[in-house]
Amino acid sequence: MVVLKGIPSVLSPELLYALAKMGHGDELVLADANFPASSICACGPKEIRADGLGIPQLLEAILKLLPLDTYVDRPAAVMDLVKSDKQRRLAVPVWDTYTQLLSQAGSQSSLEKMERFNFYERAKKAYAVVATGETALYGNLILKKGVIPAEMLQ
Repeated sequence: MVVLKGIPSVLSPELLYALAKMGHGDELVLADANFPASSICACGPKEIRADGLGIPQLLEAILKLLPLDTYVDRPAAVMDLVKSDKQRRLAVPVWDTYTQLLSQAGSQSSLEKMERFNFYERAKKAYAVVATGETALYGNLILKKGVIPAEMLQ
C-alpha cells in the first residue's frame, strides 16, 4: 500500500513505477482473475500483481495519474464476447462502468472490442499486465498512454 499525499492507496509502488516509466503509446493491461497473466508475461510484459482488487477500483485510481492517448480513435480496449456468448446475449455491465470512468477522465471514445486471441496477442506487446482479482466476465481492459502537455508538468 502506498501512503503518499495525492496518490490513491490502491496503487502499489510497482504499479506506480510502471506508470511513470511508460511512454506515449505504451499499453497497460488490466487483467481479470481468469486472464492468463503469467503466461502472457512470459512473452515480455512486466507482470504486476493486484490480487483482491477489482478493475473499476484500480481504473479510477490509475486515471488520476495516467493520461489517455488522444492521438488514437479509441485509447481503451476490451475483449469482445465469443460467438456463443454473443448468441445468448450475455450482458457485460462492467463495460458500462469502464465507459463511465473513462468519460469522467475526459475520454469521449467508445471502447474498442477485440476478438479474444487478438486481445491476447496485443497484451503480449503491452508494457505491463496488472493481474487483478476482478471476477466480472470479460473484465479485461487495455489502456494506451497519452502525453502530458509541457504546461501541465511541474
